[in-house]
Amino acid sequence: MSASELDERLAAACAAARAVGAVARETFHRAPRSHARAFKGPQDYVLESDAEVERLLRTHLTAAFPRDSFFGEEAGGEFGSDVWIVDPIDGTANFARGIPHFGISIAFVRNARTEIGVIYQPITDELYAARRGAGALLNGRRMSVSGLEDPKQALIEAGWSSRRPNESYVAMVGCLYQAGAQVMRTGSGALGLAYVAGGRTDGYCELHINSWDALAGLLLIEEAGGWVNDFLAGDGMTRGNAVIGCTPALKNLITAAMNLPSR
Repeated sequence: MSASELDERLAAACAAARAVGAVARETFHRAPRSHARAFKGPQDYVLESDAEVERLLRTHLTAAFPRDSFFGEEAGGEFGSDVWIVDPIDGTANFARGIPHFGISIAFVRNARTEIGVIYQPITDELYAARRGAGALLNGRRMSVSGLEDPKQALIEAGWSSRRPNESYVAMVGCLYQAGAQVMRTGSGALGLAYVAGGRTDGYCELHINSWDALAGLLLIEEAGGWVNDFLAGDGMTRGNAVIGCTPALKNLITAAMNLPSR
């Protein structure tokens, strides 16, 4: 696929993210807040907004590129050789609780390699975008990872997943603290990775995350000069994987904390 074809897809993904982001933002602001919430699993919320935004994304992208496959977190789809993989609202728990920290994640994958990554944060109107080999941008301005080298000055986000034992998560965070790093959690893996790409934080790690949450952000970090693990190894696309994205000097610290091999 040529650079011009990928640029066309990047432009379409950015336009789709902004269009559906406006819908998500409006819904967030007008939604009544209630303590009665629906769940599909531990800390896993059910929102009509997720399905609505995903339907709009599917409409935008499949209309523009009818030969491409599409897979969304909510309704599924198929993983073809050219596939759009999306999370319509990453940070659903935040959205449901009225916390304005959530994003729309869009990745285009060709032959098991992510070529385009777009993440849009509707509340702050921040659009993160990358095409492989062309750098990473935040609202049109080139961005880069922090370059920080001292773990004692590092700010690392550690995501949590019910798919791994709590003891493993506690051990991982404990290792990071012992190295002197500060550890945080904000509830959106996609935005957590985007923040690393923009140099706001120095690393993001999670013992298990799904591809629709991670692929766009990992490409952003790569194109911003950071280091990422081989997320698509094995069946990472369909079943998820452990994830690391960080400024290069923190690679060994975070992989050791997660008991993963570095490369």
